[in-house]
Amino acid sequence: MQPGTPVSTAETADDLEALFARLAHSEFRSRFRLRAADRAYVEGKGLATIRRHAEEFVRKRLSPAFPPNDGRQTPMRGHPVFIAQHATACCCRGCLGKWHGIPAGRPLTAEEEAYVVQVVMAWIVRQMERV
Repeated sequence: MQPGTPVSTAETADDLEALFARLAHSEFRSRFRLRAADRAYVEGKGLATIRRHAEEFVRKRLSPAFPPNDGRQTPMRGHPVFIAQHATACCCRGCLGKWHGIPAGRPLTAEEEAYVVQVVMAWIVRQMERV
């Protein structure tokens, strides 16, 4: 999928690989990593809890048609999901439009929310598997 291509919720492992390969070419996106404290937080809370956090952050911070402080609503640190959102270009409506083809100016659909959470969680799992 190229930047700006509309999202499909039937993302396969190959689709995510292609997305992560594109993101790896971005100097900004590729610099994000989970630090030791972030990894410990994920290990301590478990992936199910982290997924619930991701679902809540996406619903509250990205899903509205016009999120408050759009473009600045996702902190650069403080929670593994925030870091993953920046690494995967799921941090604001502008990035969702550019990288994932999800247009701004309307609420996210349930399908789009699920897609964003899937991408964020896939990145976190990949980070947790890194040695």
